[in-house]
Amino acid sequence: MWERLSPGSVANQVEQQITQAIESGRYSPGDRLPPEREFAELLGVSRPTVREAIGALKARGVLRVVHGRGVFIAEPETARELREALATQRHSISELFAMREVLEVPAAGWAAERQDAEALQRVSSVLQSMAEATEQVPRDFERLQQLDEAFHLAIVEAAGNKFLQQTLGVLQQILHQGMQTTLMVPGRVEAAREDHQRILDALLAGDSEAARQAALHHVHSARATAMQRLEERAESEASTVS
Repeated sequence: MWERLSPGSVANQVEQQITQAIESGRYSPGDRLPPEREFAELLGVSRPTVREAIGALKARGVLRVVHGRGVFIAEPETARELREALATQRHSISELFAMREVLEVPAAGWAAERQDAEALQRVSSVLQSMAEATEQVPRDFERLQQLDEAFHLAIVEAAGNKFLQQTLGVLQQILHQGMQTTLMVPGRVEAAREDHQRILDALLAGDSEAARQAALHHVHSARATAMQRLEERAESEASTVS
């Protein structure tokens, strides 16, 4: 793989060999170069020459030196930035769904206990509209997401807490603007419809514990789908970068 350099060769020739090894695919991001002594012997050059070449490639962002472990091929800057951005987004999405859990789960229990007939009728009406939209071909996913959001807002309204209603509204705006609708994931519309029906059944029955459990299950399911969607996007964009 490595060619011995002729006497008098300088560090830039070592740089060229390393660069060619990366460009040809023999070395990929994350791969480790041979230890300095071994590398110098393979190339027939001095260790200071190898250090000079590695230093130059490190400065250009081609190599990454990890003290005590060795020298590694670095990720392309765009790939690294994408990975870090997606990691941040995953963290943000996870926190947003944690907030949904804090808001929606107790709200479902309060709505079941409160038994505001008019408010519960609005919840039922929204769910019926969502069922009708589900049957449309082709599906209008923007409309479905609007109805999904309206369903949860109606439950909070049925709980009788205006502050919770305002807070959930802001949270849904952030979720809506920050990612593509998870309802486009195959099977998600049907799963959400079943979750919503279980929540409504518990509300109408006045079973606060069942309502909380159904709401909790729904938030966890929606979070898993959102993270799946994000991972698929990460894989797609990473392959485009590479």
